[in-house]
Amino acid sequence: MKRLIERGLMFGNLIHIQSPVLVERYNRSLKHLTGKQTTQSDFHIDISGFSPEIGDELGDLHYLNQAGVNRQFILLTTDQKSAPLLNASFSTSRGILKKFINENEPQLFALTARDAVAGELVNSVYLAETPRRLFDIRRVRIEADTTSGTVATAARLGEMIDRFKTERDAWWDDVLIAEMIGLARETGDVTRNPVELKEMWFDQDNYWTSLFGGIYLFRGVDTPAVISADPDRDLGDLPIDRVLRFRDRSAIAKFLEENGLVEPIVTARGIDAAAILRQKMDFIVAEVAAIMGEDLEGATRRDLRLLGRRFAKLLPPDWQGLAALVRWAEEGGDWPHIDSEHPAYFYTLRARDVPDADLVNMLLSELSPLDIRQLFICHKEAFYRAYAGWPEPKKAYVADFLHREYMVDKAGTREALFGHEEGMDNPVRAVNSPWDKTGGPPPVPRDDLVELVGPWGAVKRERDR
Repeated sequence: MKRLIERGLMFGNLIHIQSPVLVERYNRSLKHLTGKQTTQSDFHIDISGFSPEIGDELGDLHYLNQAGVNRQFILLTTDQKSAPLLNASFSTSRGILKKFINENEPQLFALTARDAVAGELVNSVYLAETPRRLFDIRRVRIEADTTSGTVATAARLGEMIDRFKTERDAWWDDVLIAEMIGLARETGDVTRNPVELKEMWFDQDNYWTSLFGGIYLFRGVDTPAVISADPDRDLGDLPIDRVLRFRDRSAIAKFLEENGLVEPIVTARGIDAAAILRQKMDFIVAEVAAIMGEDLEGATRRDLRLLGRRFAKLLPPDWQGLAALVRWAEEGGDWPHIDSEHPAYFYTLRARDVPDADLVNMLLSELSPLDIRQLFICHKEAFYRAYAGWPEPKKAYVADFLHREYMVDKAGTREALFGHEEGMDNPVRAVNSPWDKTGGPPPVPRDDLVELVGPWGAVKRERDR
């Protein structure tokens, strides 16, 4: 992983903590949350306050995420909102923390000027012993305060102020006044500068979890489903009708289409679809060339085209399907027959403009793992796991490519790949198509072609298993 770290592709954008004051506050919070402390005087933290250096010191990479269900966090600065979340157990956790910081930024800025803020993403499940327990996770709320209890103290002071203003004899209550003065020394003037964090709840309908080998749970859609990345794990009895595994390609394709979650890249507006598909083809060539022992470090697109010609007979069906689609898009070639069982199928899709687009692209990245750029952008955990098993030539190529072509303009690349432009006022809806029987598309305008038929004609029927 050294290449990734050196190029900022792993542990990038972490917050560097080296001030003795901040280290002391962190230790106080760590003791408050976990009963542990660190001897480190210089370390990095993610959005939740997790530090890989401290995790290594404690021999526990989950010291702020015990049992993987209720994530704890330590905020030393509001700058943490731009940091990644390492060792994520749920795909929603970073978004929740970022929204919490954004919504409470003025209050958190004031609180972290004097102390650390420690808290937890709380739900009613403390231990997910079985996959069935995941269905009990429906809402997450945030509990947070400084280690000295400033927020709770301010709430108590606010209640006392209300009593002082409304109770008839409060002016003569020396005990009440003395307590108010004492609390005000800790919190400041809460009437002018309220110390209050918004109570925030987050629904958990659709999410990915790393638990049980990786599970995608879609409840907030018309036809719910669970999709498991682990082909062998027994998920037991689940309170949902549709339980799929990655090998159930046609069933997954049907689920995505029925719920309107995906669109073909070739119909996406405002992007260069052929260029995106060609890049995916290059990634597949790199896989083959690395297996053949080629030196790929610093390889350009021209180099990969040459390697593609050299190893043309070894290029897999994934590459062949994408090449046929590029010929159709650029040269008016024959309409390619790519159904949901074809290895190239999921490489040709991206998420529609839906609330859970990031989750859908995350799923697609695992279903098209040779697209190393999408895997890195959409699913860091799967990327790092895959990277560890690649041959050295591919590791060198991937690290160099991502550093050279993605890191220089991350926002622009994400927009080009996954951004959405406003569609037509009256788009043609997808219908069932007889194209698979006739062998080609009817003579309709190219812009409306795939929108008319759906991703590749009717999705292949789920096979009886």
